[in-house]
Formats: sequence, structure tokens, C-alpha cells
Amino acid sequence: MAAAVAVVVIAGGVVWAVVGGGDDKKKDPVADKSQDPKPTGSAPVDPGDGSGDGRDGKEDLNAGRQAGEAKVLWYKTAPKAPGDGADAPGMWVTDTLAAKAVYNELVAYNISDGKPSWPTITLPHKICGASVQKSDDDKVALAYMSGVTDRAKCNQVQQIDLKTGKKDWEKKIPEGDLFDGTGTGVELTYAGSTLMVGRQMSGLGLSVSDGKQLFEKKKYGAACFPGAFAGGERLLAVSSCGASTDKEHDEIQELDPATGKAKWTKPFPKGWKVARAYSVSPVVLYLTNEDKKKWNITTLKNGSSAVRSEVSVDEDFAPECGWAILDRDLQGCTGVAADTNTLYLPTKATSGTANEVVAISLETGKERWRAKSPVAQNMLPLKTSGGAVIAYVNASYDAGGRVVSIATAGSHTPKTLLQNPAGTAQIENGFYSKAIDYVDGRFYISTTRLSGTAKGEEKLMLAYGK
Repeated sequence: MAAAVAVVVIAGGVVWAVVGGGDDKKKDPVADKSQDPKPTGSAPVDPGDGSGDGRDGKEDLNAGRQAGEAKVLWYKTAPKAPGDGADAPGMWVTDTLAAKAVYNELVAYNISDGKPSWPTITLPHKICGASVQKSDDDKVALAYMSGVTDRAKCNQVQQIDLKTGKKDWEKKIPEGDLFDGTGTGVELTYAGSTLMVGRQMSGLGLSVSDGKQLFEKKKYGAACFPGAFAGGERLLAVSSCGASTDKEHDEIQELDPATGKAKWTKPFPKGWKVARAYSVSPVVLYLTNEDKKKWNITTLKNGSSAVRSEVSVDEDFAPECGWAILDRDLQGCTGVAADTNTLYLPTKATSGTANEVVAISLETGKERWRAKSPVAQNMLPLKTSGGAVIAYVNASYDAGGRVVSIATAGSHTPKTLLQNPAGTAQIENGFYSKAIDYVDGRFYISTTRLSGTAKGEEKLMLAYGK
């Protein structure tokens, strides 16, 4: 059987594919050996303050660019970070700018030439949370620590308007009941006109317009505590129920983003943890069972708790997921995409061999087709668009990455949309912990973690285009 690489949610565990366990009946899934589961630009000069393009402007990053290779539109180095490092969460791209959170700042650059879109926004203390997505009207939310001592909490939420570069409303998040606080990090996710702020065992729904509290999602039923949220086209809440009892289990609910009321509830068998939401529309969930060392991918029917399918593909799947040992991070995976009827997952690459993107039917859980990476570097699906899957092929030490399109019908041979230059391959390949996006013909890659080097010349963001 095959192990799922997405099991970074389990420390040191090996996880196996399973099927079964469908619908609302509380029975464990059963293993089955046959069913295991048009841009332009140039490189501006770096003024040395983190707003420029790296290496103090002494090097032309487009020098020696070969025919057919994309241009470096701009390259940014990070501001200085503390010696023990700093988080740089999130990356948001609009029609005019690309924004990035880094340590205690929010920066934004013009998508064409990399010039600052507005002055850097500085928060009083380090950022400890960032909204997964931006709101419909281009707002983002950042959480920052209340201070610098060991007693500081991640309880300050600041909304910022990307269009103007101005701070919007700010709100202090109150601590919940015993063991239900903000700790060192909170989840922030938008759904409709609501910003959901997830604490350790509950959550607050805030109005995007003014930050006022719309509802509080607290303990319900037989000791069910909401511990994770996922937003976007739907608002989902995952709760841990009946802890330390023989009825211990996870549940997922769809919430009305305006009121917080549950539209439906789906319990899972004891031992199964809802670790990731690969998609919220349709609802596609990645579950793990640490005791049984198994995994399961379940799709729910639209607007209900009924099971639509479970993945039955015997394969090593390897989306890039951040660590989520103490706190869940439902939407923390890069390299997974879904449309109405199909889920797209990358396989694990073996040494010197190209990996593949596998298309899986959400109706049956079976494989539809697969496409091999054009080179021996991981290919990660990013999104679907216009009857195709858009994927990123990682850079290597001496070859630039590329953005490809894989048609969902007919031939599934990847077609190159953007070939990043070999001249900056070492920079591109050096984004070990990264956020990536492809928007309107431009590719953006940024770091999500700074190591804290003293010189303040760490990579922050790189943009390519034709």
C-alpha cells in the first residue's frame, strides 16, 4: 500500500490509503488492497530597505536571458528579521499589486515594475496570523501579538485595505473560556461579508465592513469544541467532540457566514481526524487516523453532509502542507486543486523521476487520467481555469521553474505557459518554504519564513512575466 506525504500533520507517522466509512454511519473505513487509497517590466534598483529588488541593484537579473524565457519583472529582499527568524505568511495578488506580510510589516508592489504601491504598513508587534484569502473587496486581515513578553497573546486583529494601503478597523480578540485562548496564533479566513477568527476551541465571526462581532461559534452538543475553520465560497468548522470518552470523534459543519448557524453536521468515526480541507466548494476533506496509520479523502455532496465519494487510488500523493501539530491549518496545503467534478493531486517524486498530477473523479473516487511533469522536478497543481489545470513545476539548481497548463479534456500533455529563466534558478530554487501564484500571465513566488540572517538580504518575493 502507499503512504500519503500530506501526513506532515502527524509527527513521525506513516499513513495508508483506505476507502469505506461513508455517509453518517459511525463505522471505520475498511482497507481494500485494490482500492488504497501580458506583462512587461524590468528589474528596478534595490534601495537596500527591503522595498527594492535585491543584491543592491548591482546585478541585472535578466542578463543572459535565453529566447523563450520569461523576464524577471522584479525581485525583493526582505527587511531585517530577528536572529531567531520570523514568519512571512500570506501573499495576495490584485489587479494592480502583490502584497506580502513579513515579520511585523505588510508590503505591496506594483505587479508590472515592482515599485512600492504604498508605504510599508508597520504593526506594533510581530504578525501571528494572516487571512488565507483576501475579501471580495480586496481587504486582508493580520493578527499580531499583544506584546513581546512570554505572556503576550495573538489577540490583535488589523484589517487593511489593499486598494488604498490604509489600516481599516482593528479589534482585540477576547480570550474564551478555560483552555480556549488565542495563544501564539489564530486562524483568519473570509467567507462572504464575514471574517472568521479561530481561537483554540471556538471562533468569532466579525463583519468585514466594521469589525463588529456577528456571532460566536462555541461549544455545542455533547462537548463539541470548534477548533478549526476554512473559508472562501463556504464557511466550514471542524470540531473535536467527546474528548477522552468512548464517543470521542471529529465533526464538520457548514456555517451560515452571516449568523454562524450550522446548515448541516457531519460526524466521523472515532479515531479519524479532519486534518485538511482540500476544497470548500465542493467540500473535499483529507482525514487521518494515527492509530491505524491510514488516510482517507472524502467528498461531500453539495450543500449536505452526505458522502459523494471517497478516493480509491493506490498512490503516494504529495501536496506541500505546512506543519499542523498543535493547531490545525485546514487550508494550509499548496499543490492541490479541485473543480466541480474532479480533484487534482500531485504524486510523490522519486529520485530522478518526474512526478505526476492525477485527476480523480469526485463522483466515483477513481482515477480519470494523469499527466507527467515535463522534467524531473515536482509539478504542483495550483488552480483550474478555462478547462485546464494550472500547475507549477519547481525550479532546480540550474534550471528555472515553469508554469504549465494541463487540459482537462483531450490530450493531457502539459503545455508551458511561462518558462522561468535559468539565470535566476538558484534564487527561485532557494524559496524552501514558499507561497506561489499565477495571475494574468505573471508568476509570483515568496518565502513564508525568514531565518533571521544579520545582513537583512534574505529572499522575499520574485515575479516573472513575458
